[in-house]
Amino acid sequence: MNPVLSAVESKLSSLPLPVQLILPDGQKLGSSSPDVTLTIKDKATLAHLAAGQVGVLGEDYVEGKFDVDGSMRDLMRIAAAILPGSPIEAARVGRLTELIRRLVSVWRHSIERDARQIQFHYDLSDDFYALWLDPRRVYSCAYFREPDMNIAQAQEAKLDHICRKLRLREGEKFLDVGAGWGGLLLWAAENYGVDATGITLSRNQHAYVNKLIEEKGLSGRVRMSLLDYRKLDESQPYDKIASVGMFEHVGRAQLDGYFSKLRRLVRPGGLVMNHGITAGGVDNAELGAGMGEFIEKYIFPGGELTHISHVLEHLAQGGLEGLDIENIRPHYARTLWAWSDALEAKLGQARQILTGAQGERSLRAYRMYLAGCAMGFQHGWIALHQVLAQPAQSGRPDELDNPEDLAYPWRRNYIYA
Repeated sequence: MNPVLSAVESKLSSLPLPVQLILPDGQKLGSSSPDVTLTIKDKATLAHLAAGQVGVLGEDYVEGKFDVDGSMRDLMRIAAAILPGSPIEAARVGRLTELIRRLVSVWRHSIERDARQIQFHYDLSDDFYALWLDPRRVYSCAYFREPDMNIAQAQEAKLDHICRKLRLREGEKFLDVGAGWGGLLLWAAENYGVDATGITLSRNQHAYVNKLIEEKGLSGRVRMSLLDYRKLDESQPYDKIASVGMFEHVGRAQLDGYFSKLRRLVRPGGLVMNHGITAGGVDNAELGAGMGEFIEKYIFPGGELTHISHVLEHLAQGGLEGLDIENIRPHYARTLWAWSDALEAKLGQARQILTGAQGERSLRAYRMYLAGCAMGFQHGWIALHQVLAQPAQSGRPDELDNPEDLAYPWRRNYIYA
């Protein structure tokens, strides 16, 4: 037998559920009563399957080289089982490689290039995102404060979780960096009475949120700007700042400057909340087995992850003091599965929105992306950290006495009360 087919048959025999392959010539391999059937249209896909290159297989699916009959949850169980090793294992790189990585990161994140990259993802179609996001269109990790919460409830719990950590107070100046479709911006304004400013690089999001602001009668107290964070005015500092699901787009080489910018934007004694995806491995620059390349090509061009240990180092280099660090990785796994299940339930409607050959490619990419990321968070290959910080203090004897000019009380009671 062909060595590739022999390797594929060996893989099939060790899978955690019954799978059948239908080859280009009509031959069938694997189970006669499958939970998942893969119809292969290109022989090269068999080599990728034998090698466990799940990211490359994702590309093959997007390009129509095989079809899937079965659930995305089962498909991800198969993907995890065929990996040749951990996708976060990486050897420490030399100084030259690290320098090259840094130069590439700098090149990838000019103001103009970042705008194009954000618009590539977020301006795909508002109607498409509305199919599988919650009614507030919160496109970041939810917080399942109670195990039986649905996605809409968990997203509201997340918005409130952030506001409570920031100890938002009526009349405070609040900045939301990367405000998306306005979920946190409007929640903070409506429930905590803050004067709220949001920024985005997405034209669709900018138009959508400004329409909501006007409809809700919040024009005097809430604003949304189409603006890069690097161009924010530092002359009038904010009391509290949140950055949710944004710093993944900043680039590793820019993290010192990013955190330094946030420090200059917040008043002394104010608070900054950075909520973002982090790498599961300390040394890997992206997920292995082709998964990082898949995300770069089809979903988030320019996205870069770094381990929480490095995040905290960059945060300190930027002049911020870490106060409270919470890893909510399993919450993102559940969030992504909720999104994936919602999209799978509405594939017909999605095809009416994303039309033509390019629309079908985009839909296939998002099916793989949502389920694949859910698998990644579930296995701990990637994580999600909320880091609460303040401008570094020179030291004061009254910090435990809750002085008016310091926002952080140095006790966690305020979060859980």
